[in-house]
Amino acid sequence: MAREFTPKVLTANHLLEGDAIYRDGSGGWSRNHQEAKLFTDQREAEAALVAALAEPGTIVGPYLADAKAGPNGPLPVHFREAFRTRGPSNYNHGKQVELNHVSV
Repeated sequence: MAREFTPKVLTANHLLEGDAIYRDGSGGWSRNHQEAKLFTDQREAEAALVAALAEPGTIVGPYLADAKAGPNGPLPVHFREAFRTRGPSNYNHGKQVELNHVSV
């Protein structure tokens, strides 16, 4: 018996900068998970993944990640995806520069 489809976001890494990026509703890419398009239809999600695989000069490693609807956009379901939304784990660049608790 096939598993029931659960909502997904399409994610990858930016080829040159390495940041986690997400397919947004306009067909572009965003570094903000909450701007990602939440796919609720399996065929649409798979078609978006196939299209992303045809962008080797822009992205690397696209895949569909489980997500759920949140008040301001999709929210990650798994720890790995939540971790990716925080940016690089070395603090001196990327999204983590904006965090108040980080001292450089």
